Amino acid sequence: MAEKRILNRIKSVLADKDKTNLWLAEKLGKNKSTISKWCTNDQQPTLDTLFDIAEVLEVGVCELLVTKLK
Repeated sequence: MAEKRILNRIKSVLADKDKTNLWLAEKLGKNKSTISKWCTNDQQPTLDTLFDIAEVLEVGVCELLVTKLK
């Protein structure tokens, strides 16, 4: 079985900001299961949505991305 690639740090940034998946879902108008899939890297947000997430979390987009892939 292929190893899951970790591409984003949304879960980590939410934790750093003491925010929850539900909070982010409400801010973005998205379903909480969608946010969960992003946080577990089962799915990835679109580039436009990634910018929306960064704005809501008050971070740069680069902070939401993994810089080194294994």
